[in-house]
Amino acid sequence: MNYEHDLLSGTLIKRYKRFLADVKLESGEIVTAHCANSGSMMGLKEEGFPVWLSPATNPKAKLSYKWELVQAGDALVGINTSLPNRIVEEAILCGKIAELQGYQNLRREMKYGQNSRIDIFLSDHIGDKPDCYVEIKSVTLSRESGIGEFPDAVTARGAKHLAELGDMTDQGYRSVMLYLAQRGDIEKFRIASDIDPAYADALKTAKKKGVEAYCYICDVTPKAIIVGETVPILEIE
Repeated sequence: MNYEHDLLSGTLIKRYKRFLADVKLESGEIVTAHCANSGSMMGLKEEGFPVWLSPATNPKAKLSYKWELVQAGDALVGINTSLPNRIVEEAILCGKIAELQGYQNLRREMKYGQNSRIDIFLSDHIGDKPDCYVEIKSVTLSRESGIGEFPDAVTARGAKHLAELGDMTDQGYRSVMLYLAQRGDIEKFRIASDIDPAYADALKTAKKKGVEAYCYICDVTPKAIIVGETVPILEIE
C-alpha cells in the first residue's frame, strides 16, 4: 500500500484522549493530528519520538493531519489501524499471502455474526473451496526484541470476533485470524495473555474449533507499507 500523499515528519509532543496527538513539525509549527488507534500504543507514544503525518483529504475532517508512523528505537511502526484491511486486501490480490490464495471473489466489511462485519470475505463459486472469513488485527506492540504481541490493551471486541469466527467454522466455513504487524523487526509473534487473558482464552477456544491463525510482518517506510513474510506464532502459555 502506497501512501497517497507525501508524509510530513515531526516530533511527538504527546498523545491524549486516545485519538489526539500534538506534534511539532520540522517547520516548528505545532499541530494536532488524529490518532486512528484506540489501543494503549504501549512503547510508541513517548515524547520526542520521530513521527510522520499525512494530510487529511476528507473535507469534513475536523483535523488537518493524521498520525501514520512512529520511529521507536530501530523500528518504523505504522500505528494507523484503519489501514490493515486495505494493506491485506492488496497483498491477497498480489499473491503475497499464500494461505489466502485461490479464491475468485473478495469482499470487505461484509455483515455477519452478531451484528458484526468481517474484515475480508473470500469465496470461490467455481471450485469447491468453502467460503473464508478473515479477521485482521493490527500488531504494533513489541516488549521484547524480535517478538510482536497482541493485544496492547484489553479488547472485549476482539474476543467477540474470535467467538464469531468459531461459529463460522462450526457451520462448515473456513475462518482465519490474521495478525498484521505494521513493523519489520518482528521474528516471532505471541498473544499478550498477561494484558488480556480473556482474549488469550478466546483464541485457544477458536483454534480448537478450527480457526486458523497467521502473522505477517510488513516493510514500513514513509512511502509505503508492504506485506512481507509470515512469522511463527508462539503457543499460548
